[in-house]
Amino acid sequence: MTVPTSLGDFHAITIDGKDQDLGTYVGDVVLVVNTASECGLTPQYEGLQRLYDAYAGRGFTVLGFPCDQFGHQEPGTEEEIASFCERNYGVSFPMFAKIAVNGSDTHPLFVWLKSEKRGLGGGLIKWNFTKFLLARDGSVVDRYAPQTEPDALVPDIEEQLAVEA
Repeated sequence: MTVPTSLGDFHAITIDGKDQDLGTYVGDVVLVVNTASECGLTPQYEGLQRLYDAYAGRGFTVLGFPCDQFGHQEPGTEEEIASFCERNYGVSFPMFAKIAVNGSDTHPLFVWLKSEKRGLGGGLIKWNFTKFLLARDGSVVDRYAPQTEPDALVPDIEEQLAVEA
């Protein structure tokens, strides 16, 4: 088995059920976020969408991965999640099917992300809206706590956007 070294080593199921090669996003600066619709941090969707709107034209994207592992705060189906995000926050960045970010069923992408940037509490994701910033080459640049507002990432995003692929 090959050890993953880049976002391009993974696939995920989109929120509408299609297999997506995440290598499609290599070349962009990417923010990967585990999300939830019924969390106190759910309003961060608005800030994530603002980042996407502001920087998508410069090679930036947000990838949202709904997760129901924290307080059962993402109980809906993929269709319900997509509808909620679009209706309440105008989310137009790519969203994926619900995944696990901790435990034996952790999605391989999050196994890798956590191994690259362990965070304060070791490797575990502590809550919804943990964020990982990836460089254009698909490598992990940094990890941000759930409480870190999306707007606080602007300097790091701009720094990565200034780096040529």
